[in-house]
Amino acid sequence: MNVSNAAPPDAKESQSGKTALKPLEIVSKGWSWLFLLLLIIFFSITGQGFLNLFNFQTIGADMSLVLIMALGQTFVILSGGIDLSVGFVMGLASVAAALVMSSMGGSAPLFVVVLAGLAAGLGVGLIPGLVNGLIIARLRVPPFIVTLGMYGIARGAGFILSGGQPVSIQTNGIGQIGNGYLLYLLPDGRISFFHLPSNLEGVRPSQIVQLLPFPLIFLVVVVLICAWLLSQTRFGRHTYAVGGSEEASRRAGIPVVRHTILIYVLSALLASLAGVTPAHLHRGGDYRWGLALRRRGNYSRHGDRRADYLDHSEWPDFSGY
Repeated sequence: MNVSNAAPPDAKESQSGKTALKPLEIVSKGWSWLFLLLLIIFFSITGQGFLNLFNFQTIGADMSLVLIMALGQTFVILSGGIDLSVGFVMGLASVAAALVMSSMGGSAPLFVVVLAGLAAGLGVGLIPGLVNGLIIARLRVPPFIVTLGMYGIARGAGFILSGGQPVSIQTNGIGQIGNGYLLYLLPDGRISFFHLPSNLEGVRPSQIVQLLPFPLIFLVVVVLICAWLLSQTRFGRHTYAVGGSEEASRRAGIPVVRHTILIYVLSALLASLAGVTPAHLHRGGDYRWGLALRRRGNYSRHGDRRADYLDHSEWPDFSGY
């Protein structure tokens, strides 16, 4: 009898159990991607025109500002916190950027106008993040309370700056930055980068193939930078450590207070970056962008919840631009 090849019955049962659990483990780890795939298949079958390149590019471009804002929230949640103010910080940044760009008008080159608006939006948006981080890290106030208060402060500041009305940008070329594409393929074989060619006689708009919208490219760049920060830098490792245990991180020599402040500053920075994006998409800014992105729940007198994810009655109105 070959003793080396003989295995105890318990070992064989455990090995077969592990083999049987493999599909379940795969589903448990990738259930979100599986659900997304099922959604795409369902709407491709039932929805007319869903499964085409233009539709997916449009979805990606429209969701770019939400995803950029969510990247900052990712760092906050990994560190064990929460930031409820990002929606109105985004609106405040869009108002600041729109005011600066509209005040410059056509007196400055487009490149200078864009940079000035970006600097104004990021500069104004960083202030709420710094205040959040200081109060949470230094005064040990729960982040839910602090960021909920900053939620109202950012909303009020945006309302005062804009006068309660959308701020339009009249600078030529701003809309092209937010709504343009990297590549244009014309039916006669011509290829144009960044903008449409001047001579389009006999070419219908439906014949032009537009590839890679600018907001989607911008989103991919920001996602790659944030992924690198989390996986390859000391900042990312410290973020995971602080989220696991603040006391253990402090004993390991990690500057927990400073790191917490930086995380909330980063969250506000990415929310402000997302606020500058709609200023280019819609040639304007509005403090109410946060209202259009937050989930609103209405409770009836019977106690049942009727959720309205996007309350269109409170969306900014840019129809007059």
